[in-house]
Amino acid sequence: MPSLDGLYAITPDTDDSERLIEQVSLALDHGVRILQYRNKSQDKVRRLWQASILASLARSRDVLFLINDDIALAQAVHADGVHVGRDDTGIAAARAALGAGAIIGASCYHDLALARAAVAAGARYVAFGAVFPSATKPAASAAPLSLFAAAANLGVPRVAIGGITVDNAAQVIDAGADAIAVIGGLFDVADTAAAAQALSGLFRR
Repeated sequence: MPSLDGLYAITPDTDDSERLIEQVSLALDHGVRILQYRNKSQDKVRRLWQASILASLARSRDVLFLINDDIALAQAVHADGVHVGRDDTGIAAARAALGAGAIIGASCYHDLALARAAVAAGARYVAFGAVFPSATKPAASAAPLSLFAAAANLGVPRVAIGGITVDNAAQVIDAGADAIAVIGGLFDVADTAAAAQALSGLFRR
């Protein structure tokens, strides 16, 4: 199984499946190592169709594919695991449903104690954010970059999320993040391929 590090793409919430598939394909071809399907729409048919296509794209490129807080959808498309937040399905419940080999990631916001609890519950990685102001979650609390050094002894990869772009990603990586989760910085830019290539290249400096 690929390692949990590098450029971590999270899909934008969109009904435009054709554009979504086009942009994700470009991102996958230019350095993305983890892909999370995140769509809060109530259209279950569209979500299943989009997730199925993206799962196939990720699998063909040996990229980890995760679903945001939907165990049934993860099972349906044979995803590698799920990502859960504080108010989502519990880590233990996700592990019980998806099995010992599944990747369960947890949002820990700006809270190191929450990260410790997540790891104790079986999380395979922890995510801190927003590290910068985020258009996706404008009300999110700020997570200081010092968290990544403080979380170094947790024994799991540390993922940064929130407002990460080509211009500021190096700060987060230098602070100790093992992976950077990006939405707008990949999918709200003029050239997704160039952004993915630049962001992934920061891990090879």
